[in-house]
Amino acid sequence: MNTVVIIGFAAVAAVTVVAWVIIKLRWVDRRILQARQLADEIEQKAVRDAEQAKKEKIIETKDQIFGWRSEAEQEVQGRRRELSSLERRLADKEDNLQSKERALLRKDRESEKLLDKLRRREDQVTENESQMEQLLEERTRRLEAVAGMTAEEAKKTLVDSVQMEARHEATFLVKRIEEEARQSAEREARKIVAQAIQRCAAEHVVETTVSVVDLPTDDMKGRIIGREGRNIRALEQATGVDLIVDDTPEAVILSGFDPLRREIAKLSIERLIQDGRIHPTRIEEVVSKVQKEMKQKVFEEGEEVALELGIHGMNPELLRMVGKLKYRTSYGQNVLYHSREVAYLAGIMARELGVDVMVSKRAGLLHDVGKAVDRDMEGTHLQLGVELARKYGESSEVIHGIEAHHFDVEFRTLEAVLVQAADATSAARPGARREVLESYVKRLEKLEEIAASFSGVAKAFALQAGREVRIIVESSKVSDEKAFWLTKEITKKIENELQYPGQIKVTVIREMRVVDYAK
Repeated sequence: MNTVVIIGFAAVAAVTVVAWVIIKLRWVDRRILQARQLADEIEQKAVRDAEQAKKEKIIETKDQIFGWRSEAEQEVQGRRRELSSLERRLADKEDNLQSKERALLRKDRESEKLLDKLRRREDQVTENESQMEQLLEERTRRLEAVAGMTAEEAKKTLVDSVQMEARHEATFLVKRIEEEARQSAEREARKIVAQAIQRCAAEHVVETTVSVVDLPTDDMKGRIIGREGRNIRALEQATGVDLIVDDTPEAVILSGFDPLRREIAKLSIERLIQDGRIHPTRIEEVVSKVQKEMKQKVFEEGEEVALELGIHGMNPELLRMVGKLKYRTSYGQNVLYHSREVAYLAGIMARELGVDVMVSKRAGLLHDVGKAVDRDMEGTHLQLGVELARKYGESSEVIHGIEAHHFDVEFRTLEAVLVQAADATSAARPGARREVLESYVKRLEKLEEIAASFSGVAKAFALQAGREVRIIVESSKVSDEKAFWLTKEITKKIENELQYPGQIKVTVIREMRVVDYAK
């Protein structure tokens, strides 16, 4: 019974499944038919749309082609017009070129004719030149034979003569112009000075650049001046110091920036007064003798200071350099006294600190020894001092104290520090130094250096506080005429290289001396 029921159910299920499948297939067929119909409709619509778009595109393309064709036709017409214009211009140019060509042909024929004519003239000129050269050579030979010199020698002689004549005329002209300018300048100067005196009367200070020589009587002034001033000129020329003989009773003033020169001049005048014979020859003899004695005196000054400080074993030449410092100032301070003071201070401080007293003293005394030669040699006083100390056998500690006293090198010893401190202490004393004097002395030194740099200059002295430089030239090398131009050259160089108030008088002295001996 159960089996039948199951089979029945299975049969019903199978029929149901078959019925459902049949129904499903019919529904699917109907959907497929609908899809095909829809696809056909879409395809027909697409065909219709494509045809419509194709027609529109064809119309649009035809319109665009028509526009392009119109533009092309316009452009072609424009190009045709341009070509027509170019053709006309080319035709005109061609006509012009043809006319120019005909004109050139005519000129070419004329040029050929002219060239032939010039060739014939050139041949003729060449022939004439050869004839003229022969005639000139013949005439030159005759002139050389008559004159006794060649053409080059005659030309050189003529040039030298013309040059010398022109130079003489220029010299006289310059002198005349200078004389007129000087007269005019003196009148203007008197006027300006008078006005300045009315407006201002300022105080002035005479610095340590003068020495006074006492005279037994005022009559001795006339003997020192000599006939027409020859004695005073000889003294100034030999010593390089300016002598001022004014109303000061029984005294003559020596003016000069170099203390050594002033001392030599002072001793020379004192000896001349004692001797009583005052004339140029005797003046030269006395000045020469005093200069030799001053070298010994300078050594004794250095030796005295070394003994006073208890310094022994110093080279004699180094002692002479130390003595020479007495006649050298730095910012108005006497360098020898300053060096002695530095040695004392350094020695005292070294003794208190328990370091080498003798090294401190020696370095203190020699720290500015380079200033004894810095006017004669190139280099700073520090470099020159180190070289001198090394040359004359001073120890490395002393040399280090010299080279370090201006902080140029680092301190390696305590003695060097003491020397620097003593130097600063001595220089910083109120009234110890005056910077005005140092700049003044340097300016006078530069003035003498400029004058001595020219060829033929034997001596050069700056006088009257730098308002005059007196130059003595060698007569064998400098003629009178050359001396005149030398003055101009020195004046120009001073104007270019120095800055100074007022004016500087440049005097060139040329003296001819003939010496012979009767045997």
